[in-house]
Amino acid sequence: MSDTPSAVKGKAFNLEEFVDYADGSVVSKTLIQKDIGNVTLFAFDSGQGLSEHTAPFDAVVYILDGEAEIAIGGQPQNVFAGEMLIMPANISHSLRAKKPFKMLLVMIRGS
Repeated sequence: MSDTPSAVKGKAFNLEEFVDYADGSVVSKTLIQKDIGNVTLFAFDSGQGLSEHTAPFDAVVYILDGEAEIAIGGQPQNVFAGEMLIMPANISHSLRAKKPFKMLLVMIRGS
């Protein structure tokens, strides 16, 4: 989809179609970036991921397409299209594409 996020403000759009897969890559598209938090779309090709890390705030992941393996505190679980997961603050987590997947990540910063 060629629109930029500012071009779609106030208009309905399909999240899954708003970010494309790229061979051997992770693609991200920030929809909202504010001091209080971010909303970002990701597309992960098979085998791609994010290494183990922590965040100081809870993060909500909604899987739009495909299947991800998300480990929280070293405990992996498979998350499928249509499912949502809340990753707790200050607990290590990682993501890996078992097959290509797209996700919406919502982070809200707290005090």
